[in-house]
Amino acid sequence: MADEIVNVNEFQELARQALPKMYYDFYAGGAEDEHTLKKNVQEFQRIILLPRVLVDVSNIALSTNILGYTISAPIMIAPTSMHKLAHPEGELATARAAAACNTIMTLSFGSSYSVEDVAASCDAVRFFQLYVYKRRDIAVNLVQRAEKSGYKAIVLTADTPRLGRREADIKNKLIVPQLKNLEGLMSTEVVSVKGSNFEAYANETMDPSLCWRVGRPVIYGLAAKGEAGVRKVMHMLKDELELTMALAGCRSVEDISRSHVRTDRDRLQSML
Repeated sequence: MADEIVNVNEFQELARQALPKMYYDFYAGGAEDEHTLKKNVQEFQRIILLPRVLVDVSNIALSTNILGYTISAPIMIAPTSMHKLAHPEGELATARAAAACNTIMTLSFGSSYSVEDVAASCDAVRFFQLYVYKRRDIAVNLVQRAEKSGYKAIVLTADTPRLGRREADIKNKLIVPQLKNLEGLMSTEVVSVKGSNFEAYANETMDPSLCWRVGRPVIYGLAAKGEAGVRKVMHMLKDELELTMALAGCRSVEDISRSHVRTDRDRLQSML
């Protein structure tokens, strides 16, 4: 049961047990040999928090401000696509959990539910994530719909001129369902004889010329326990942050600074 979970990482195993292999691999995996995916985790593990004692931490303020909107802690829900593959209520459940936790959810352009459906699911501040398509009229349509539905910011994703070669998706022959936000605009039913139609769809539709001229714990919580699982993940992350701030002698988010952490590089420099 969700109440018995004591570590956020435990949700990943519950999600693996609950989901078909194809969908779990989609959420958990990365591209090629997954070197960058592993490196991201390793880099966080290299950070050491420096304790600070004899500081009154009886009251810790976790709240902060994002673009003028107050949230309960500096923890938001990043855009991840197709939540309905994880749970029947998909992004509707995630949005309700975000609202209950007083934080901001960034809805993925590739959500299982439309921008309008998610906006109507609960009263909360939310952002909308956008990829730029070769067809600019699609991007314009999505931005206009998000604005009309009350989304407060556009989160532009510019790191995918080409989709990385996700080997697990190719082996699983992952099929992307029709994305609700694109109904009537374009089809995601791209035929691929080499494996994943997700890769074929992305490479055919995303604009590789875009220039100046991703939230897994939430998905795992959703897959394991639905809305309650997402709430549990968010509460656990907030509790961990509060404990860490107390040990580091930080009474508010504004007190957190570079001086409270140390990395392998810092230790090496101190020995030179």
